[in-house]
This record gives sequence, C-alpha cells and structure tokens, in this order.
Amino acid sequence: HLMLADLRPMNITGKELQYRCDENHITLNKNAIPGDPQKPSVTSGVRIGTAAVTTRGLGVEEMKTIAKCIGMTARDFAGTAAEVKETVRQICEKYPLYR
Repeated sequence: HLMLADLRPMNITGKELQYRCDENHITLNKNAIPGDPQKPSVTSGVRIGTAAVTTRGLGVEEMKTIAKCIGMTARDFAGTAAEVKETVRQICEKYPLYR
C-alpha cells in the first residue's frame, strides 16, 4: 500500500512536491530514494500511501485520478491548482470520511 517515487526526472524535489500537494489538499511525504543526492531535509522522492484512500472506499479509477492530480501538481502547480483542488473536493465529497 506504499510506493516511493523518484522525482529526479521531473526536476522537482520531494520537499517541493510535498508543499505543492499540501496546498492542493493531497497528502504525501518527501522521502529519500536509494542513493539520494539531496540532503535528508530536501529529498529526491516522495512516499505515497494508499491506506487512507482505500479505507474511504476509493478504487482503481479514483487512484488514477489522484495520480494524474499529483502529476499535474508536479509539472504545472500554478496553472493547474484550481483544477486539482476541485477534483480533490469532488472525490472527498463522493467518499466522505464518515457515512
């Protein structure tokens, strides 16, 4: 239920993507990758867990949507923030914490 993503090909640090995702209401954590050239407080990767979303009942299609939102956030934060936030809002509305 956990994956580690190497962000070096995208030229973004784990610290920066964690910040951007926080701003877009997506939770993930910066994380060092094997042989990480960045210092531990910055990192070259992120750790993405699925336990919180599967507990809420999200499935494969929603996971694909979340992955797309993370990619949009990494590639064009300023240009896609409104769209990503709206997508996250819709998912959270469809799958509330408590039913």
